[in-house]
Amino acid sequence: MAAVSLWAVVLTVLLPGLILQSHGAHPSAALVLQCVVVAHSGGALARVLTASRVRFVALGFWVFAYIWLGLAGLAMLAADAYPWPYRTDETTALVAVALVELGLLAHSAGAALAARRERARGDAAPPGRLERVLARRVAPWRLLALCGLALGLAAVLIAGQPGRLGAYFTSRQAITEAGGEDASLRSLLSWSLSVPAFWALLGLLRVPCRPGGDRWLRAVRWLLLPVLLALNVVVNNPISKPRFWAGMVLLTLVFSVPRLCRPRAFRVTSAAILAALLFVFPYSDYFRYSDRETLTVASLADQFTSNGDYDAFQQMQTGVDYAHDHGFSPQNVLGPPLFMVPRAMWPEKPEDTGISLAEYAGYEFHNLSAPLWIESYLWAGPLAVILVFLLLGAFGRRVDDIRHRLRESPGALAALLVPAFAFYQMVFLRGSLLAIAGPLTLLVAVPLLITTPVARASRFRSSAMPAASPRHASIPGTGGHP
Repeated sequence: MAAVSLWAVVLTVLLPGLILQSHGAHPSAALVLQCVVVAHSGGALARVLTASRVRFVALGFWVFAYIWLGLAGLAMLAADAYPWPYRTDETTALVAVALVELGLLAHSAGAALAARRERARGDAAPPGRLERVLARRVAPWRLLALCGLALGLAAVLIAGQPGRLGAYFTSRQAITEAGGEDASLRSLLSWSLSVPAFWALLGLLRVPCRPGGDRWLRAVRWLLLPVLLALNVVVNNPISKPRFWAGMVLLTLVFSVPRLCRPRAFRVTSAAILAALLFVFPYSDYFRYSDRETLTVASLADQFTSNGDYDAFQQMQTGVDYAHDHGFSPQNVLGPPLFMVPRAMWPEKPEDTGISLAEYAGYEFHNLSAPLWIESYLWAGPLAVILVFLLLGAFGRRVDDIRHRLRESPGALAALLVPAFAFYQMVFLRGSLLAIAGPLTLLVAVPLLITTPVARASRFRSSAMPAASPRHASIPGTGGHP
């Protein structure tokens, strides 16, 4: 209780108080309701940071809600200042805040219902379909095939990239401009290299090895680890890749250390992540453009009201006005799951929501966010927001509970995929969905392809060798973990 109280004071009193003190406050109904959003998200985040169980998915959701829609929205409403020129009236701001809180309430309700159902099922209940999927284990031969694929793609794509190896250490702008008219194709090829390279490295770190056996696997693993580590430094660094993706890769690799997945270490590391997102993230786009400006340190409140990285709350307001003028579009829900269908075959294919909102607001710059709150609202109004976040909350709690049960299972898919999805979830929440559908599909599909069902893995073990107690492959320099 002491830890919960301390974190609650820091997250719901100290940090919001500093923001309000920086700019003063323009009292309004929207600002009062925004304080409720900050209290809700901050209290939930405090509970995650002090829980007796490690909850990766909950951490990713509440960190995003607290920073991007809580503190950032509070700063904007208090100062009446926003990153982009478009302005709305007081009523629109109040509706936007209400939608944020509605989504948070629905998410909390979904998580509570899932937790209650989990307690009712008990430990003796047979595993459900989702648990059977997350219980899949890394198959060594499939993993080695992925390693070969990643290295083969690297040899072809890096050599074909204008600037070759050096292009990955210039800037994202330079890489985009070098792609010319084939920029979209090059982006697809880039993700086709980055995602397999990441999963190949993570799979090697988590592939189960049996004591006294699998000498060939150990030898190949130690041979490939430095090569794939170097490859990830090239293709998944924060210079050539979006910061959210590079951060997800780094954090997932960090939490592949079993010791950091224990509650006490998880709390400390999560607190460090929160501090980094608050105080380091605003300056981490230094390498985004070729013409780099001198870094100037600004207060947290000034970053929230002037940095386009925190435009989620303003985009919520823009989306409310957009819906008022254009109505709802239920057919747009088909866009993200059918993202691979070309527009030549589907002329009415929905546009990217972030781009639609940018064009509506009259911006020339279209690479803007479209938070899941406003994206679902544009589908079918408040009822869609409730349904989407109710399901998301239940799914997140269910996944966290399954990962907890499988935490001692060697090479389980849950150990690989859950942390990766949890941190990439912030991109998913920031939106827009159509823009991230491709990378998200690769992120989920690749680990499914390198794992096999537990029953099949058990049959292989029983026919190939006597059963032995497996252990995770340790990461050099950590001392290992039995």
